[in-house]
Amino acid sequence: TPTPHLIRNLYMSYLVLARKYRPQTFDEVVKQDHITRTLTNAISAGRVAHAILFSGPRGTGKTTVARILAKSMNCKNGPTPVPCNDCRSCREITAGNAADVFEIDGASNNSVDQIRDLRENVKYMPAHSLYKIYIIDEVHMLSIAAFNALLKTLEEPPPHVMFIFATTELQKIPITILSRCQRHDFRRIDVESISKHMKKICVREDVDIDVESLGLIGREANGSMRDGLSLLDQVMSCTQGAIEHDQVLDILGVIDRDIIFKISSAVIQGDITEILDILDEVYSAGHDMKKLYTDLLEHFRNLLIVKMGKKTRKLVDIPVYEIDLMLDQTKNVPKTFLNQLFNLLFKEEPTIEHSSRSKLAIEMVFIKMFQIKPALPIDVLIEKIDLLKKDFDESLETFIDTANRSPKPTSSPVTGTAESIETFAAGHIAATDQDETLENKWEKLLSIFIEKHPSLATNLKNSKIKGLTDNQLEIEVNGNDFNINMVRKEKNVGIIKKVCRDFFGKEIGVIVRTKNITENKHHQKNSRKVRLKQEALSHPLVTDALEIFNGKIVDVKIL
Repeated sequence: TPTPHLIRNLYMSYLVLARKYRPQTFDEVVKQDHITRTLTNAISAGRVAHAILFSGPRGTGKTTVARILAKSMNCKNGPTPVPCNDCRSCREITAGNAADVFEIDGASNNSVDQIRDLRENVKYMPAHSLYKIYIIDEVHMLSIAAFNALLKTLEEPPPHVMFIFATTELQKIPITILSRCQRHDFRRIDVESISKHMKKICVREDVDIDVESLGLIGREANGSMRDGLSLLDQVMSCTQGAIEHDQVLDILGVIDRDIIFKISSAVIQGDITEILDILDEVYSAGHDMKKLYTDLLEHFRNLLIVKMGKKTRKLVDIPVYEIDLMLDQTKNVPKTFLNQLFNLLFKEEPTIEHSSRSKLAIEMVFIKMFQIKPALPIDVLIEKIDLLKKDFDESLETFIDTANRSPKPTSSPVTGTAESIETFAAGHIAATDQDETLENKWEKLLSIFIEKHPSLATNLKNSKIKGLTDNQLEIEVNGNDFNINMVRKEKNVGIIKKVCRDFFGKEIGVIVRTKNITENKHHQKNSRKVRLKQEALSHPLVTDALEIFNGKIVDVKIL
């Protein structure tokens, strides 16, 4: 029977996963290659700085890398990029009792007196190693006076001394300290890397757990490997045998990812009843509704990024199998609609955050969401606007043609060479039938003007014969003031008389009368503009665009 002393020793000998599987070489550090590679090259080249600062989120490996660096510098084979982990110095550093490596907590050793003691101790040589190394964790907790006391020693330490600082709040460190250190920034570890690392540990620990559960733990770790291993340790301690996904959900108190996907699917399908039912189940289970809303906001953001299809792996920190589910869910959903949903959720986040009745507030957000009409993709919208413009252009052309159409001639204009026209106009009055209409006679006269006097013909093209007697021709000139003034010029009146004399074979007096249609055209133009504006304002595409973009009509221009 084990004694109480033995039982106590058994309990105390247990190491949590974060300590038991702490990396002992640079190669074992997860997802901090930009730092481990730099330090490895610096050690190989003999260019290691005397003061190094590690900054970054918690649990990403700052203290671990600091210990590995200390082992690399003090190893019996060192300085070496790969410590042996077998010599006295390596073993002592791993155990945390090295005589020449001092791990100091900046939060509890932050006074100026303690830094002065440190400054005095750096003068002494290391006991049995190459370097005396000071690792100060949470260095930002030092007081301003303590930082000032450290400045001179930090800038010019003895050749056998190294300083390695670690902090999670870089902005709190004075610039005078930063300028004396070589800085390395640690990054958050993505969910996939945390899940893979935990899977390796589970294999070594002979723990049966599925990939979905590891992905859930990795997500809850929020980029921290230490937090992820702590959660895994908690799950392993609370279960026996194979770990079921439902057990993980109960132990961690998190919302199943299936629920998030069900809600997004119901939103896309337009099933508000299903959403309200799911929200009621989540609320009854005692989950934090504000946390649910935060997860939904992140989920719809990821759906939009996945739908865009560019740099998905980099921008979306979720397991691969979830990305496949998102691709399948958004296959037939326009990006513009997903953007509308994400935009609404983001705008309503402050309302949910400050609401005392979060379930009711979330329900109101989803009810408002179902009042949104799916927006057309921008390329389709542009295409429809182009079609609308084309319709307007065609309507405008038809209207102008109808308004300005002159009476069509009942006979063809005179055709032929200049000589034949001249012969025809030379005065053979017999060529003009007595029963020929005035319009036909004017068409023949206009053909002569076009052939011999094109500039004058331009001003006469809308004119007509108002009266014709044996010795007098009355012409009504239609057009604007410019046309009328050009025809009335004495020179042009003489040309008209000469052409008429040649055409009729005798002297003919010419009377030019005018009919100014400028006002009439202006009235027609205004009527057309009013009609086209009304058509534009009542067009279904315009009304849909106003509702989708919550816009208003500023002006309607008829080009």
